[in-house]
Amino acid sequence: MLTMVIESIKITNFRNYSFEKADLYAGLNIFTGKNAQGKTNLLEAVCLCSLGKSPRTSKEREMIKSDKDRADVLITLKDDYLYDKVEIVLSRDSNKRVAVGGLPISRIGELMGVLPTVFFSPDELKIVKNAPADRRRFMDIALCQISRPYFYTLTNFNNVLNQRNKILKDKRATKDAIEVWSIKLAEYGAKIAKSRKGFLKVLALRSAQKHDFITGGEERLELSYEGLEGADEKDIYNHYFAQLKASMDYDIAMGYTHDGPQKDDIKFCANGIDLRNFGSQGQQRTAALSVKLAEMEIMNENIGKMPVLLLDDVLSELDSDRCERLLTSIANYQSIITCTDVPALPSKAKIFNIVAGKITESYLK
Repeated sequence: MLTMVIESIKITNFRNYSFEKADLYAGLNIFTGKNAQGKTNLLEAVCLCSLGKSPRTSKEREMIKSDKDRADVLITLKDDYLYDKVEIVLSRDSNKRVAVGGLPISRIGELMGVLPTVFFSPDELKIVKNAPADRRRFMDIALCQISRPYFYTLTNFNNVLNQRNKILKDKRATKDAIEVWSIKLAEYGAKIAKSRKGFLKVLALRSAQKHDFITGGEERLELSYEGLEGADEKDIYNHYFAQLKASMDYDIAMGYTHDGPQKDDIKFCANGIDLRNFGSQGQQRTAALSVKLAEMEIMNENIGKMPVLLLDDVLSELDSDRCERLLTSIANYQSIITCTDVPALPSKAKIFNIVAGKITESYLK
């Protein structure tokens, strides 16, 4: 396995930053400061270079400093053998530009896996307590970083789904024409469901272990897949295609496709309680965090790189025991953590202070 770390982050005219550069430590990196100083903006810049998009907004121009025409984020990576870099330029009057290793890329899929990250903030509670769409998004972000073919399969599925929905609304369309799109939809849908099931099977085991450690064994976390039936890809395809045929008249009447991976969900239970509907906020937070830590290990095993863990204002939401266990469990990973005060540290860390979009100091502690 390669040891990949972020060597440095350089941001120009991004959110409330004019120009700042941070040289990171290979372990824990703690960014402290009062609220609204730019800590979350820094993590957003890292996510942008990891996924090609922000976890906070779909409007890229919002990330450009208000009085500027463009923003630039440059991240230098280092592994056991060489250096690499990812650069993203945002402009008010042109499309986003992405370069890896100094070479422009034309498809965002080429960025997947170059800088793997796992991001967690208080908003990530939506993985547990919000609608199924948020849980599907979680699975898709992880799987897209693990597998570029999954990224392209998901893109193709969504395109075919849009085409099938469009033809369902066309009163002149024949059932034969709809079936043509149903075949393609079942093909891509079976691949997606197979990947999600495989991912969730491993995730359930690993997240239960993480949850047991963080809670001190007080609760048992269980995850299960809710979606298409089938033991393998062919079996899933047959079940899904049969569903599409059986519901065709209903789909035509309603004007959209009812069945498929676009309805998948994850069931979260702790000690038999469905956390999606009945879990306390503390239970939901610990479950979501456990899942994110498990995601890191799965990504490492699949792509040969340990992702960088990004924790945004999470420590203040945990009691002292759980905070200590969390920091202990991630001490050997590169992590970027934002908080208002420096926590009790189980190992060496680099501390940064941010004031009004400026990194005012950094030191090893």
